[in-house]
Amino acid sequence: MEATVLHAVIRANAQRTGPPARERGDALASSYAATYAGVLAFIAVAHEGSFARAAERLGIGRSAVSRSVQKLEDQLDTRLFLRTTRSTSLTSEGALFYENCRPGVERMLQAIEEMQDLRAGPPRGQLRVSAPVGFGRKVVAPLLRGFREQYPDVAIDFLLDDGAPDFIADRIDVAFRNGRLDDSQAIARQLIPMQMLVCGSPAYFARQGAPQRIEDLEEHRCINFRLSPNRMRDWEFKVDGQARNLLPKCGLSFNDAELVLEAVLQGEGLAQLPGYQADEHLRSGRLRACLTPYAPDERGHYICYQSRRHLPARVRVFVDYMIAAVRALKLHCVPGFDPELDAALDCA
Repeated sequence: MEATVLHAVIRANAQRTGPPARERGDALASSYAATYAGVLAFIAVAHEGSFARAAERLGIGRSAVSRSVQKLEDQLDTRLFLRTTRSTSLTSEGALFYENCRPGVERMLQAIEEMQDLRAGPPRGQLRVSAPVGFGRKVVAPLLRGFREQYPDVAIDFLLDDGAPDFIADRIDVAFRNGRLDDSQAIARQLIPMQMLVCGSPAYFARQGAPQRIEDLEEHRCINFRLSPNRMRDWEFKVDGQARNLLPKCGLSFNDAELVLEAVLQGEGLAQLPGYQADEHLRSGRLRACLTPYAPDERGHYICYQSRRHLPARVRVFVDYMIAAVRALKLHCVPGFDPELDAALDCA
């Protein structure tokens, strides 16, 4: 939240004198400033989980925050928080009020932030970025240093998570996503196509040969990636223009992509790997790809952000930097995939 704005409003509210709002007629109409400050203080306490941390975040005294929330509770004639000496939690009414108020407050603060960005010069501020574990660790994280050197006033909070991010609940500014996207709530721009390649080591192919058809995988040792305790990731192919998924029998499975890669490098079997993970090993000859005519071509690596008419400068420069930097890596090492990407890749 924008501490200076909230500080000024809540401080003004804390200094107000006079009879309670309910005694002055229409509370919401006649005491807009009190209501506004109370909602902002309420949002801060709900988000931080305590009055003390909310006060620290807002840069004002705890008593001012408490008075603002108390006035709001009086106006609503509803108890919003359960307070004890050890904890502060929302009542059921408070939880409902929080969910209804939060989007409006965030839009308001976004508008303030965007206007400041337009007038404040170089990009600055906090940027919260989410990425899948494998792609984030191998591709995105090494590029952060270059971005920070170019934009030193932008602080980055980088989170690795294979789940789909919730932009609002997780306060995500930018998210990297893999695969196929159907989230209409976010703008998605494709960085590069996502190659899914069946790979093995030269030693494995020397012993077992290379499969020529998808059906041949039944005769090979395969290594699978486990998505959850009860689910393996299917291998994806494209045959005669149609998607085809299968889950070959395996002698090894891991829930960590790096362990799958290491097993393939050690000659333990075949695995379907994302191109960015296999790229350097294919180029060095430590891995070979097979069944490439059947590689799927509908997946991609995307950079996503919330739909905004005016992006904060720090988000805009980060998105532009990452698109250029990821594409410059040329993570396309198999014939049939175009390494020269252009504006036609953009989905937004």
